[in-house]
Amino acid sequence: MKKILLVDDEKDIVEFLKYNLESEGFEVITAYNGEAALNLLKEKPDLVILDVMMPKLNGFEVCKRIRQDSVHKDLPVIFLTARSSEVDEVTGLELGAYDYITKPVSPTRLVARVKSNILKAPGSAVTKKDIIKIKTGNILIDRNKFRVILDGDEKILPRKEFELLYYLAGKPGVVHTREELLREVWGTDVFVVDRTVDVHIRKIREKLDKFAHLIETIKGIGYRFKG
Repeated sequence: MKKILLVDDEKDIVEFLKYNLESEGFEVITAYNGEAALNLLKEKPDLVILDVMMPKLNGFEVCKRIRQDSVHKDLPVIFLTARSSEVDEVTGLELGAYDYITKPVSPTRLVARVKSNILKAPGSAVTKKDIIKIKTGNILIDRNKFRVILDGDEKILPRKEFELLYYLAGKPGVVHTREELLREVWGTDVFVVDRTVDVHIRKIREKLDKFAHLIETIKGIGYRFKG
């Protein structure tokens, strides 16, 4: 069972999110200020959900101290905050946060982002660099040769379509938001819109033919690959 450290000074929000995360099978420990959050790192959480505006120590300072700690420097941190400016988001990401989410957010979307970011943590099987081939059923996705084999027939995909399919298939069952897919496949230096993901998914499904159903649309969130 993965353990989540949930940090926010608004107790109603903490209780609401705690309930929803526990309903998804997570163990949740909570703190209501920055100092308490740092003290709870000894409980070895797998991920931290962190508000920015908090008493004693704000979320930015907490994240900074986590990254300076050799024991917890790779711990996934997600900012969940009402501060929605681009400057704040950039600050959070530059401090080493894995994700930056603005309030309000639906529990379903938050859970999806939590699951996705836990999988990105160093040591997670899907982040290891030695994963070159993914095989699921009669589909083989070979990253080394940039090819997809369906029932023995090779399909040629443009690079971004291949990378998107590879990313989804590498984490079967995990729901990925459009924002995450844009960030992970296209990167942060290229300006593209959410619609770009939808167009590429449609083209991938066309090439997958009878296997197109393996890429599921999660309404209002993004996509999931059925493993």
